[in-house]
Amino acid sequence: MPATIYDFEAEKTDGTKQALSDYKGQVVLIVNTASKCGFANQFDGLQALYEEYKDQGFTILGFPSDQFMNQEFDNIEETMEFCRRNYGVSFPMYAKVDVKGKYITPLFKYLTNETKGILGGEVKWNFTKFLIGRDGRPIERYAPQTKPEKIRDNLKNQLIE
Repeated sequence: MPATIYDFEAEKTDGTKQALSDYKGQVVLIVNTASKCGFANQFDGLQALYEEYKDQGFTILGFPSDQFMNQEFDNIEETMEFCRRNYGVSFPMYAKVDVKGKYITPLFKYLTNETKGILGGEVKWNFTKFLIGRDGRPIERYAPQTKPEKIRDNLKNQLIE
């Protein structure tokens, strides 16, 4: 059983793999994204958080998913272009993944198993967010409607520790 996000790798948009251990020691926010979702305007807030705290050991990892009403482009290049052009996204984005169901990617299986409680269980919609501590373990899970600005205080507390 994996103990931290560092036990996983993710497929980059170019098809190569990246070990999440590359983010060891950083505070990480993992988000399942969807370009055509009503919450897509959260890319603005996510990018603002990233720019504000990236030099303090923080990053955001975006994982596009098309599992909720087909709200993601079929082609990853279209997704990347949309995110850059419309929201200036410069934080790492990865290949499209399944965040629930039979083909759930191992990382999201781990994240959903580790974040029980009111929001626990499978991811229910786009822009579910997982705050990961410097030790690689999930600290908090946020609902899709939670705006990135609302995460700021928890994020700052993690960066101080």
